[in-house]
Amino acid sequence: MLFASAIGVGILSAQTPSATVSPGAFVEVDGSRLYYEECGSGPKAVILLHDGVVDSAVWDDVWPAFCKQFHTIRFDRRGYGRSPATKKPYIEADDVATLLHDRKVSQAALVASSHGGNIAMSFALRYPAQVSELVLVGPEAEGFPYSEHFVMNQLAFQNAKDQTEVRVQNTYFIVPGNDAAREHLRRLLKAAPQDHDHDDMPLPEKPVFPYVQQLRMPTLILIGSGDIADNQAVAGALVMAIPGAARVVVPDTGHLMYLEKPEAFFSLVSGFLQSHDF
Repeated sequence: MLFASAIGVGILSAQTPSATVSPGAFVEVDGSRLYYEECGSGPKAVILLHDGVVDSAVWDDVWPAFCKQFHTIRFDRRGYGRSPATKKPYIEADDVATLLHDRKVSQAALVASSHGGNIAMSFALRYPAQVSELVLVGPEAEGFPYSEHFVMNQLAFQNAKDQTEVRVQNTYFIVPGNDAAREHLRRLLKAAPQDHDHDDMPLPEKPVFPYVQQLRMPTLILIGSGDIADNQAVAGALVMAIPGAARVVVPDTGHLMYLEKPEAFFSLVSGFLQSHDF
């Protein structure tokens, strides 16, 4: 009931504190720097973790709403956006820990998309006391088997002459008919081509999927109705494995639903976070 009704709630109708936005800055991490932006003075801290396709600018359409209601931080992972590529292997979840420590955030909700979801779960398993809630959007979960179709889809991206256009035209990312979101994605990718040609260099870790049953924080899993079947399967497996987790299928959206349906996305996320009495 909560999540179904939340889709109809407009962003502008929320009674929220005014946003205070700080200019972007950098935090030093082992072997690199992370560019981050911080806004809002709400009582709840929220960290936005972007996917593996676009940098933190992918949150632009929902950023003002998060800023009005929450103390919100978004950052570019190494090699994305304004964060330089790493020069050495690293643990992805430890970058989140460094950022929270630098910003003096003792506990936060993690709103994380795709591979960002895998990082969020890894962080939550390592530092459970620092995570109040998890919101996983079309999440990846290392250790969950992927189909040949999914693997071939990824190879098509890597081998394409024009990787930007292959991503823009992919109907799993943006479903047909959401033309404004597709054009927005094209602009984002052209503005930061390094987002899909840098070396990530993450250190290998134990896969998260076999351990997600240890997660005890409230968890919401969002999946677009048009997302690829493998991501649909991951969402279904996670809602069964994580104690008390809820799953919502968002209609007429693909993998990047916050570009396609930003108001519905924010309403679902804010409704979920508000329901846990922070």
